[in-house]
Amino acid sequence: VAGGTGFYLRALLEGLAPGPERDAGLRARLAGREQRRTGFLHRLLRRLDPVTALRIHPNDINKLTRALEISIAAGQPASLVFSTGRRGLEGYKTLKLVLDPPRDALHEAIHVRTLGMWERGLDREVRRLLDDGLAPSAKPFESLGYKEALAYIQGRLSREDAIEQTTIGTRQYAKRQLTWFRRELEATWLAGFGNQPEVENQAIEQVRAFLSEFT
Repeated sequence: VAGGTGFYLRALLEGLAPGPERDAGLRARLAGREQRRTGFLHRLLRRLDPVTALRIHPNDINKLTRALEISIAAGQPASLVFSTGRRGLEGYKTLKLVLDPPRDALHEAIHVRTLGMWERGLDREVRRLLDDGLAPSAKPFESLGYKEALAYIQGRLSREDAIEQTTIGTRQYAKRQLTWFRRELEATWLAGFGNQPEVENQAIEQVRAFLSEFT
């Protein structure tokens, strides 16, 4: 399993507790309060569930909304709901390898990647999606890159500002990823990128040592 979304990894290994279903009315009310007073969702979550609030960035509206939805519907903090009824992955031992390149190199790689996305036609892709009938309010347009490209197409950002905001947003996301993975127990950290030969060799040696326990 490879990827940067730690929540999916944790859901696979530790399982997810069953939570309340989505409540469109409640979500709309929460969204309205957030629009009127930026930061409302995070402040409310700090009151209802300070443990979960510490784990969610104040700007992550989707996660804040879901955590509040669970806390309100369940009548108890989402952290308590999540801690009960889980059924994790059974019958497997796991090896966790986390890539940890130097910050300067990571930021440069993010910059180069962002430029490449735009040079290959990110804005043209968004225009095609809009022309095909996808609404500007559609969920995919909330993701990094697409959000900024949409703002550029709508005239709310210049191309240069859209690229800069995509870069900054990706750097912030990468920082949150590292913060998340630092809480992973028994993880092995590799200092570099996954395409560097020395890092590949370290990963191979870790896997060999891990598999030798079963032979």
